[in-house]
Amino acid sequence: MDNSVVLETSLSPYPVRRGKVRDIYDLGDQLLLVSTDRISAFDWVLPTGIPDKGRILTQQSAFWFDWLKEPNHLLTADVDAMDLPASVDRGPLTGRSMLVRKTQVVPIECVVRGYLSGSGWREYQDSLSVCGVPLPSGLVESDRLSEPIFTPATKAEAGHDENISFERMVEIVGGEVAEELRHRSLAIYLRGAELARQKGVIIADTKFEFGMIDEELILIDEVLTPDSSRFWPAADYAPGSGQPSFDKQFVRDWLIESGWDRNSPPPALPAEVVAKTREKYVEAYERVTGLDFAWK
Repeated sequence: MDNSVVLETSLSPYPVRRGKVRDIYDLGDQLLLVSTDRISAFDWVLPTGIPDKGRILTQQSAFWFDWLKEPNHLLTADVDAMDLPASVDRGPLTGRSMLVRKTQVVPIECVVRGYLSGSGWREYQDSLSVCGVPLPSGLVESDRLSEPIFTPATKAEAGHDENISFERMVEIVGGEVAEELRHRSLAIYLRGAELARQKGVIIADTKFEFGMIDEELILIDEVLTPDSSRFWPAADYAPGSGQPSFDKQFVRDWLIESGWDRNSPPPALPAEVVAKTREKYVEAYERVTGLDFAWK
């Protein structure tokens, strides 16, 4: 299994910036986004990768870019169609790479919450609100909200993104841009969540990123994946506690149970956790898209 894990790529002579999951190569007016199999939790990149995770994220994003028909940055996810030097080994890139237009990235995480979970649930317990959005009293963990709410956050290169109010977002990007981002994020979430619901999957919350090209806001990065969203099996949904999920919650739970202090480098994941996490990512992809995962 380890032989199929891609933790880092190298494409000389292109400049590269490495995020928690992606290796981002600067090709001039375009970027090559390569989703590795790295996995992060509690602001740490773990030493153990999840086989094919990068391919799942890339293929699921490509599906949504095509299905949503929203203006976006994707040019192609077909490595053979990319104008790369002949010396580049395309094998590790296959299935996990997107050639995209370069944009001026909006410095806001556009978070939409349809259910009360995660940091939203923790904040609600203290203030009966999430990012300044008041909510009714009496809600329990994982409750479905009467309508989705938009709760922006600032983008962080390292560590946690910071939840902010819509008013603070307006101060950062301006009122017109903020209103458009809120409107479009909610609309995209509602459309995607409805399709997923029809496939037996709840998208509890998600985050979108946008960039600007010639004064047009377009959807960028990844869209409605298990890394950017909470995916729950609808058949098992039961408000009042945390939910089983198709995302990396299985990894977070194992790390908590391991006794790791979250300050020192994280431990390696055992083989059974790696296998289970990969299985959940593949299941999320196949259930939502209706497609077979090609690298099964």
